[in-house]
Amino acid sequence: MTYCTIMHTQVPKLPLSAVVITHNEADRIGRCVASLLPVCAEVIVLDSGSSDDTVQIARDLGARVEHRDWDGFARQKNAAIAMASKDWVILLDADEWLEADAQQALRALFAGELESADVWLLQRRTHWLGQPMRYGSFSREPIERLFRSHLRHADLPVHEYLDTQGQRVRASQIRLEHDTARNAREYREKLARYAALWAKARAGKRGGAVRGFLAAAAYAIKNLILRGGILDGRKGLAFHREHMRYAALKYRLLAGQNARH
Repeated sequence: MTYCTIMHTQVPKLPLSAVVITHNEADRIGRCVASLLPVCAEVIVLDSGSSDDTVQIARDLGARVEHRDWDGFARQKNAAIAMASKDWVILLDADEWLEADAQQALRALFAGELESADVWLLQRRTHWLGQPMRYGSFSREPIERLFRSHLRHADLPVHEYLDTQGQRVRASQIRLEHDTARNAREYREKLARYAALWAKARAGKRGGAVRGFLAAAAYAIKNLILRGGILDGRKGLAFHREHMRYAALKYRLLAGQNARH
């Protein structure tokens, strides 16, 4: 599906602000924005200096585009949330989108139980090189993406999370699609960057090859066996293999960082 296939209707939009942070996402931002426009009163794209057509595509579709120099995932997302004018926010990455059934489910939630929680979990399904994951943790990953606009993310360099302490959190059945990689090499490089940030944030804690092996093995048992990820076939195995490498790499980098200090 491309963003050109998503049709706008005359159905009233929800009192909901959508926010997306971007940097050089011209090949993906259109699908993301176009999936939000039919249901959200406003779509805000906070760009950090794209050199491709990201900004123009988003503006042409009808999104409000703002600029902010990159300052880390959490701070960038928090800045985008602060721009929202509605009481509720839905936050997507540029490589995520809502299908028509998810849009309908979002409308149903706003017409019913919305106010019974402060944060609603969306069920994210990862696509790996064109194949949606149907098993394992990444087939139905609950993530905090629909929330009241006063909430913010904890200030972490990677794997930032919404601070929900004291908030009412409930699970929805709204599915969020996630096209996680343009190609295997890009994805491996992204995970390597995340691993480096993870290790830096945990300097002084125990690392090493043995802990990395155990982390990779635990990931495999959980996702390939207990949660059935092996049933996703060759592409599923390739995807989970990247995450096993990532689990091991984090602890190797942590050990190396500790050795330098």
